[in-house]
Amino acid sequence: MTEAERHAEKKAKIKAARDRMMETKTGEKGLVIVLTGPGKGKSSSAFGMILRCVAHGFPCAVVQFIKGGRPTGERDLLARLGVAFHTMGEGFTWETQDLERDRAAARAGWEQAKTLIRDPANRMVLLDEINIALRYDYLDIAEVVAFLRAEKPAMTHVVLTGRNAKPELLDFADLVTEMGAVKHPFRAGIKAQPGVEF
Repeated sequence: MTEAERHAEKKAKIKAARDRMMETKTGEKGLVIVLTGPGKGKSSSAFGMILRCVAHGFPCAVVQFIKGGRPTGERDLLARLGVAFHTMGEGFTWETQDLERDRAAARAGWEQAKTLIRDPANRMVLLDEINIALRYDYLDIAEVVAFLRAEKPAMTHVVLTGRNAKPELLDFADLVTEMGAVKHPFRAGIKAQPGVEF
């Protein structure tokens, strides 16, 4: 048997096994997706999913919890594409240095998020950096999980990003990805750059 024939035989067996596995995957539901971890790419991945939804013609919305009013490529593009985009934070928590203001901003963001999630027309709602608000207890994790369990429409996907996702959220989510930090240019003195970080 030639190398090409062995390769074809091996791939045919893999395809048959994969086809059998795929026959059992028939369910469909709106997912709770958590993107967390110390590495870069959590929001970038989430915005990629939003763009996929837009490309399929699905209405979606974004609520940013921590990031402030600084112009970003994703906000500018998604606004032009008709995505409801709500920037509710005032900037990174070390910038504001005001606990009550940060809590109030997080609460306003969560109220906006609940309205958007309750709307069954939205196929995906991104809660960008909500894990930071949860980490600092600006929002109650039990309340967030209870709301998602009880009120999220069956076919609505909700994506929650940010480092240090709470264990309660990880347990409840359908999909969890942890971004690892291997190397980052910031540590070599390179600042955040348009098109990469914002």
